Amino acid sequence: MSHRNKKRASKSGHSRSNSTEAPVLTGPKMDSLGFQAMESNVPGLSQVILQKLNMKSYDEYRSALEGKTPCTDFGIRSYFEMFQKMEDTFKFCVECKKLPDSLPDPKSLRRCKRCQNIYYCGPDCQRLNWPIHKKFCKKLKLAALDRLIEWLVFTGDIPFLTRPWTKNIQDLQGWEDWFLMQENLDEKLNVIKTGHYMSILWANVGKPKPNEEELTESIKRVTTDFVSRPATIGFGLSMFHLDPYAKPLTVHVVGASHVETLNARVTDYDELSRMFPKHQGMEVVMVGVDVVDGPIMRPPLVAFGPRERVYLSSYKDLYHNFWESQVENQQAARPDIVVGFHAGFHACPDLMVSWLPTLLLLRDYKIPSLFTMYSEQELKQSLRILMELEMQITGCGANPFTSLKPEQAHSNPNKPPVYSNSHYLMFHGLAGPPEEHDIGELDGEEEERS
Repeated sequence: MSHRNKKRASKSGHSRSNSTEAPVLTGPKMDSLGFQAMESNVPGLSQVILQKLNMKSYDEYRSALEGKTPCTDFGIRSYFEMFQKMEDTFKFCVECKKLPDSLPDPKSLRRCKRCQNIYYCGPDCQRLNWPIHKKFCKKLKLAALDRLIEWLVFTGDIPFLTRPWTKNIQDLQGWEDWFLMQENLDEKLNVIKTGHYMSILWANVGKPKPNEEELTESIKRVTTDFVSRPATIGFGLSMFHLDPYAKPLTVHVVGASHVETLNARVTDYDELSRMFPKHQGMEVVMVGVDVVDGPIMRPPLVAFGPRERVYLSSYKDLYHNFWESQVENQQAARPDIVVGFHAGFHACPDLMVSWLPTLLLLRDYKIPSLFTMYSEQELKQSLRILMELEMQITGCGANPFTSLKPEQAHSNPNKPPVYSNSHYLMFHGLAGPPEEHDIGELDGEEEERS
């Protein structure tokens, strides 16, 4: 790594952020942004969520999620109460935005019978809102079902045990091909549908149980939501021509949130081992201000373990700080690829300031990088930022391994649902001069000159 590159990254970072009096050391937490969005659209909604969890503040909520304080004081005494508290956080009129406590009769809220997802305080609000809601009702029905089925992730029923890939990742068109590789798929899905926790779910949730086909499709969508992350990493390895059979590989996941870290602990990213059977070993390091605090699992990261294993660890800090303290001091291996799941650096100025040193570092050290987005609009906004930073964009588009589970906006559900990792962009180093086409070789050129 040349001294010139390090100096250029430092100077560029300074010149782009000189409008602030002091550098931003910690980026906004994605959860915090979500809570703020709920407050701006439905005042008091975030407080409803905290009350249902028997918590007094957002900091207490964060502390529980990160494992710093025990989660035993949620006050949930039964499965029915647990599901009721979850549903209560969706109870507000989507038309007038009133919460139950703001109504003369808090029980007057009624749920849409079609989607079983959104609420109205009365027929008038329902009639006013229907022209908008009818566009999203079917999708919101899927989102409501998947939100319940996702509970089976925490019981261990999902994801089901998958088998080693029988095709190379570049030969798969998407999830349909992936499911075709799974032996005895119907049997595995039936075990989940007839399982103990599935029975508990529909005995306590207070909603009608869907038919078999709807349950099957929901389980499959939730499964893709978990496999999407490691599959996207494998997709990135393939697109950058990184061979896990030739040498051990290091993958850094930047901007990782506590949700991704907890989900990764469930799946343990073993899908990468099934994707590349008999690989030389992989180290996946999650780095971000929102990851669960704790030491790196297996320091120093430069010492690889046995072949055919994927090691997962985390580091709580901004990525450029991790680079300076760990990579530069040879306590961590330089990454073969950096992946950012929903980095969201386009979202707000503060987030962009905290991301800028990391983006410049990735550019100037020519680290192969792949970032994912929730939508095509977010992709276009992110591309615009990276082009301003003179990144060499090597690819972008729809991700063949996007999650199929629709995600609704909690505070304003009547919007098109988004999907995790639906789009991607790849960049590698500094962009060169624009290509100049040799127009002398165009058809008809010689005739025009004569």
